[in-house]
Amino acid sequence: MKFQHHGAVNGVTGSCHQLHLTPQNSLLVDCGLFQDAEAEGDNIEQQLAINFDISSIKALLITHSHIDHVGRIPYLLAAGFKGPIVATEATAALLPLVLEDALKVGVTRNQTLIDTCIRLLKKQLIALPYRRWHAIDAIAGCRVKFQPAGHILGSAYIEIDYRDPQATTNNHAQSPAQNKSQRIIFSGDLGAPYAPLLPAPKSPYRADILVIESTYGDKLHAHRRERATVLATLLEQAVRDNGIVLIPAFSMGRTQELLYEIEQIQHRASNNELIKQLESIVDSPLAAKFTEKYRQFKPLWDAEAKKRLASDRHPLDFDNLTTLDSHQQHIACIQYLAKRKKPAVVIAAGGMCNGGRIVNYLKQFISKPTTDILLVGYQAKGTTGREIQTYGPKGGYTKIDGQKYDINAKVHTLSSYSAHADQANLLNFIKRMRKRPKQVRIVHGDDEAKQALKAKITDLFPDIDVLIPEE
Repeated sequence: MKFQHHGAVNGVTGSCHQLHLTPQNSLLVDCGLFQDAEAEGDNIEQQLAINFDISSIKALLITHSHIDHVGRIPYLLAAGFKGPIVATEATAALLPLVLEDALKVGVTRNQTLIDTCIRLLKKQLIALPYRRWHAIDAIAGCRVKFQPAGHILGSAYIEIDYRDPQATTNNHAQSPAQNKSQRIIFSGDLGAPYAPLLPAPKSPYRADILVIESTYGDKLHAHRRERATVLATLLEQAVRDNGIVLIPAFSMGRTQELLYEIEQIQHRASNNELIKQLESIVDSPLAAKFTEKYRQFKPLWDAEAKKRLASDRHPLDFDNLTTLDSHQQHIACIQYLAKRKKPAVVIAAGGMCNGGRIVNYLKQFISKPTTDILLVGYQAKGTTGREIQTYGPKGGYTKIDGQKYDINAKVHTLSSYSAHADQANLLNFIKRMRKRPKQVRIVHGDDEAKQALKAKITDLFPDIDVLIPEE
């Protein structure tokens, strides 16, 4: 048994991990896109190329549908992969939307080519419910199970159970303990506890080897109550100074969580008509599609969210919420907000500010002192979001499309809005296993985060062999 990591070893994007169970049989877990400063060059073909042997891969397992975990799937199909693509039911519903958008934005506008790719994807997709073992037919003795990860809708960590049938046949004299299966866990991206909408992940019973993410392996998030207080304060401030709150957010996960908490703030503002009437704008057609999928899969929501539904509240579809679709609506909205003297909160696509509709809002409002920019997700090195996060509080500037913009807006960072587990959550994921792994492989993080997490795991669990793979 051996591992090859084809991405997310030198940063937090491009997740793609190959587990070789035998020389002839392997599984691929995720096939993600390298993004921003972690991309392998300016040539998109270099960034998307499947530059590893796929002949032994019998199935592709998908942890969730974020682009840095699924963005290279069209190129895997083009390289000749014909095996099953296995995912949870919600991920299987989201994946065609994600890849169709990615192809349109980054590869081609040829709808015939896009439709061909999506049709092939759907033909190979296998949708599984959570918590149910599924045999990988092409690999004797191999089965997989998807467990809720609490990261985004449909996200899962994956349990792979493998018992070598050859070894079992040839070693009848061995004890049951010697003949037991190997249990390999791929964490995917684990969610943070107490996040809205989705239940927190629960640790598996056992693992022999754990491949774990480390996005926030060196940080602790603020409590959810604190982040809700900060968001409420920003909305109140916007009302007072007639300013705009800009929130760059990924279309899936973060946007829906923000809407959920804005609805709660307005629901509680019984004595503040200005807050109750504050307009919220979601400027992302893709986010609107994802929000509809979140509504479709309400049975996957957590108990708190279901309770709100039972009270006839609509946390993802409330009064004073406007969703923009066309580019013309997008441009008209910016012009409208720039001319009027009225507050609003804008959630726009482009979580790291390097692209998407948030860019035009930043150009218009980043230099205005009445603007608040709320960064609620990880800002990778080399992105405009990281520059705003770093230099904004110092009164600095950033360049957008080659033009210099002074950052007079107030800049706020709330890592607790991240859909990723923090250091304590990652450690608890290991700690709460009844039978802990013999080996932990740390991926999907900056060097500082991986080293910090390794040190903590080594300190708490000295019997675990902790590795930071380079390939």
